[in-house]
Amino acid sequence: MTSHQSTQTMKPATAAKKLGVYLEATPAEFREGVVSRAELTELQANPPQWLQDLRVNGPHPRPVVAAKLGVSIAGLARAGVTEPLTTEQIEALKQEGPEWLERERTTQAEVRKEAVRIKKKNAERQA
Repeated sequence: MTSHQSTQTMKPATAAKKLGVYLEATPAEFREGVVSRAELTELQANPPQWLQDLRVNGPHPRPVVAAKLGVSIAGLARAGVTEPLTTEQIEALKQEGPEWLERERTTQAEVRKEAVRIKKKNAERQA
């Protein structure tokens, strides 16, 4: 008996998340169809112009906005930033340096430092 290998597909929202782009900014044909693993791999390897433009200019989804600002997604929510931002808007925020951004960056740095400390402690315990 031979096994039949089916093509794995994903919803456009999942593919957009894996590509790091905001779904609502993608072309209609991308949003309305399904994406196979092969198509996703091809988009990652050879991004079309629309994907390149979205990655450079945005609008960006929250995880990308948070990473570009150096804060957590929760930090964005605490600051009331719930909408996707363009690269231009992100750069403007960096230039303004609002108090919430500095506070959230400090918090994020402390969280990362604590994670490193715990990882090191666990590694020493196992050794």
